[in-house]
Amino acid sequence: MGVTSGLVLFAVIWSLTFLIVLPFRIETQGDLNDIVPGTHAGSPENHHLKKKAWITTGIAAVIWAICATIILSGCISVDDVESWFRAGAWSGRGIDE
Repeated sequence: MGVTSGLVLFAVIWSLTFLIVLPFRIETQGDLNDIVPGTHAGSPENHHLKKKAWITTGIAAVIWAICATIILSGCISVDDVESWFRAGAWSGRGIDE
């Protein structure tokens, strides 16, 4: 895995993790009974984005380290992944039959 592919992998993991972390501990205008006219009651009042970005970075770094270790060790190769998704691989029959 090269530097560019490592950065792309980290960016993808970070983005997916951020989408998972984003709705945690959100305080809506409806929860605080302070609804601004013209907005939805579910609109966020306090979103804590900076804290969530730091949490996301930490979680993504751990997940990325695990993925990078697996990729670089050769424990799972591209050929292994291809054989899992080849036609007939899920049916229990051999591929070469």
